[in-house]
Amino acid sequence: MDRLSALDAEFLHLEDGIAHMHIAGMCVFDGPAPGHDDVVALLEARLDRIPRYRQRVRSVPLELGRPVWVDDPHFSLEYHVRATALAPPADDAVLCRLMGRLMSQPLDRDRPLWETWVVYGLPDDQWALVCKVHHCMVDGVAGVDLLTALLSLDPDEALPEPTPWSPSPEPSGAAKVVDAWAGLGGDVAEVLGRLPAVATRPAGLVRSLRDTGVGIVRFGEHLVPTPPSSIEGPIGPHRVWAHTEVPLEQVKVVRRALGGTVNDVVLAAVANGYRSLLLHRGEDPDGAVVRTLVPVSVRTGDAHGVTDNRVSGMLYELPVHLADPRERLDTVMAEMGALKGSHMPEAGEVVTTVGDLAPPMLLGAVSRMAIRTLRTMSQQSVNTVTTNVPGPQFPLYCLGREMREYRPFVPLSHGVRVGTAILSYNGTLSFGVTGDLDTASDVDVLAGGIVAGVDELVAAAHREDIS
Repeated sequence: MDRLSALDAEFLHLEDGIAHMHIAGMCVFDGPAPGHDDVVALLEARLDRIPRYRQRVRSVPLELGRPVWVDDPHFSLEYHVRATALAPPADDAVLCRLMGRLMSQPLDRDRPLWETWVVYGLPDDQWALVCKVHHCMVDGVAGVDLLTALLSLDPDEALPEPTPWSPSPEPSGAAKVVDAWAGLGGDVAEVLGRLPAVATRPAGLVRSLRDTGVGIVRFGEHLVPTPPSSIEGPIGPHRVWAHTEVPLEQVKVVRRALGGTVNDVVLAAVANGYRSLLLHRGEDPDGAVVRTLVPVSVRTGDAHGVTDNRVSGMLYELPVHLADPRERLDTVMAEMGALKGSHMPEAGEVVTTVGDLAPPMLLGAVSRMAIRTLRTMSQQSVNTVTTNVPGPQFPLYCLGREMREYRPFVPLSHGVRVGTAILSYNGTLSFGVTGDLDTASDVDVLAGGIVAGVDELVAAAHREDIS
């Protein structure tokens, strides 16, 4: 029986009808658009690569174990593949409103937790696939792996014949409980099995315990509530979305001329986006604190292609108080360098490992209580989320049509009214900005500020080259 990890299950607990825990991406293609039946046939031919697409989440009686994946006996591909079209004259604003509406609807917990929408009538004679998947199934890196499993490297690749499939019967409640406790015993045995090896390297054990402790302390230090701001507070169930794109080469030009990493340049541009948003709202960015959660993948090389969550995170305060782009980038470089030695990601990974050993009943109860509390008293420790996932740097094809862009979507949680997802694909860096409809309908300002931030850094890079 395939159980969810504690981290996977937590994304189920975090969802409450207001905070929807699905991630998504809009894949934009040039025409001619395929028919709806053609897309259904594509998914049918690929389903053997993605077993989760025919499975649903089922709970264990009395939460005596973590939820499990079981085959859906009533699986219907046509239910999950849907079509819509933009009414002419369509423009990008209409497309963004559609994306916001699609992301405002939770996935059906009684069915496999995914949807794919075929969107016709995009500007410039384009069309799109909107792929929506629950976060309990994938993280950002696994989502990219999922995309490459669905699409093709060769525009002329013929679809394989669908693999025959019949659902396995769902195990009984008693069988789920027995398997859960047997699995827990296996997890404990695995941890204990590492002890002999650890005992032979006591210095390494001491160093690991010290680093984990430092990481937990550093994370706790960054949880101090921030000053009140319009970008944090209670949210509703409806979303807005904006996107923007920049050539990846522009970011690399900045990196080569001014230093840092691609992620440093991206964070400096995002900081300018939030500075622009605060100025647009009449707030003083010089005294503002915008603390963002930066997810960090802990996925090893042999874990690619596995649909689950293997992610930790760091907390970072974007330098929105700095107006000068060069100074902003230098600050990001210095502070991110220091954070990499903070051991926050290692501490987070240890916490998730401990979570796998904790009683699911206790974790579920604590999570639900926390969500109820956050709905009435919003947290002010984490203001936003900024996730940056490297995508394939080669073209992908859907039924012979080349994918031009992949525009990402990140969900919001309680207290977080705005979030930014970044994904690189085939030389383009795409930014998807999610906002709460009632309190952050102006996320297009943030998106425009990100592009302006990149442009300012490119100009600074050219001045550096000239001098």
